[in-house]
Amino acid sequence: MQPAPLSIRGLVKIHPGPVCALRGVDLDIPEGMFGLLGPNGAGKSTFMNIVAAILEPTAGRVILDGVDIVAEPRHMRSRLGYLPQDFGFYPDLSGRAMLEFILQMKGVNGPRGRRVLADELLERVNLSAAAGRKVGGYSGGMRQRLGLAQAIAGNPRVLIVDEPTAGLDPEERQRFHRLLAEMSPGRVVLLSTHIVDDVSTLCPRLAVIRSGQVVADTTPSTARRAVDGLIHEGFVADAAMPDFAKRHRVLSAVLDEGRNNRVRVFVPVDRAAPEGFSPVAGTLEDAYLVLMRCAPSEVPAALSRSAETTTVGGAA
Repeated sequence: MQPAPLSIRGLVKIHPGPVCALRGVDLDIPEGMFGLLGPNGAGKSTFMNIVAAILEPTAGRVILDGVDIVAEPRHMRSRLGYLPQDFGFYPDLSGRAMLEFILQMKGVNGPRGRRVLADELLERVNLSAAAGRKVGGYSGGMRQRLGLAQAIAGNPRVLIVDEPTAGLDPEERQRFHRLLAEMSPGRVVLLSTHIVDDVSTLCPRLAVIRSGQVVADTTPSTARRAVDGLIHEGFVADAAMPDFAKRHRVLSAVLDEGRNNRVRVFVPVDRAAPEGFSPVAGTLEDAYLVLMRCAPSEVPAALSRSAETTTVGGAA
């Protein structure tokens, strides 16, 4: 079997304090879209900064196409496109001028010049019609597309995108999803997010990180199947919710028409469902919340490990 183009082994990062941000992370990341799910503070940003050769790990290796980029960070930097969560633009510059400036700063040029390359990139992200408009007048989705244009300049081998759809409306999210999917063939695209739907839509494979450890390395369909038959749904009055939550593994509670809560619970195989609750099909969000909120002993084995490899790293 061909080795994964991006391989992470024994990755540990200890910040002063000491605070252990990563605890022995092992991952094999294939070409195409790969999702990294986890709450704030789980270690996602630290992981991405190490992969991007911005931050040096305390221990471990990050191997891109056979080269350890911890030892040779330039190998990654020359092959990386990066779209951070908050990309700073000059609001008074046009989209074209902003992109040309970024290309100049990155030292990226095209065979027909930087202006032509900028126009080609703007066309690729569907911003040609807005190329002459000031960036300050762009919508959130347009700014993200401009950020993606700079990230793919130079045809990077690895593309890292951090929370790319946060704050976008549904239509802009769908447009951005399609663009990301178009950019993924032939390169490694690492999507870091806490928005489960982004991963479910885009990524054939994903990892879930919690407290600096990878607790799942799986596919969306495998994760859904792992919780099928274990998710139940019913209604609970608002006043009864605090007591109910003490007795059951509540995954979500949403007000229904402003009155009762529509509640989803995880019911381990050795327990009975709450009275009046019915089984429902599991979702990737259900699986993710089970990993976040339940004790490791309760998590289904098919969810907590890959079908091929054990993915939970040892503590540092």
